[in-house]
Amino acid sequence: MLSQMPIDINKVKIEDVDKEILRVGMIAELDAVSLYEQLAAMTKNKLIKKVLLDIAKEEKTHVGEFLELLLMEDKEQVQELESGKEEVKELSEE
Repeated sequence: MLSQMPIDINKVKIEDVDKEILRVGMIAELDAVSLYEQLAAMTKNKLIKKVLLDIAKEEKTHVGEFLELLLMEDKEQVQELESGKEEVKELSEE
């Protein structure tokens, strides 16, 4: 589980701090999604499972919020996401 920032923010260029903050937020939310889905898979209690999966879904929304902010801040990321989509499309057509 994420309890510390995976980077030393003091070593990040000032113009990149916000982008790194958003990436750390995404990491934390993805970690939470994984945790809640794993816990849901382990429980036999239907209500606990339902609540855990609902919380995981909310965390996925948070990932989307962080991603949208990141794409506003990092134009290179926008281009690279598009490149990744194209690569997958090409590979899926082979």
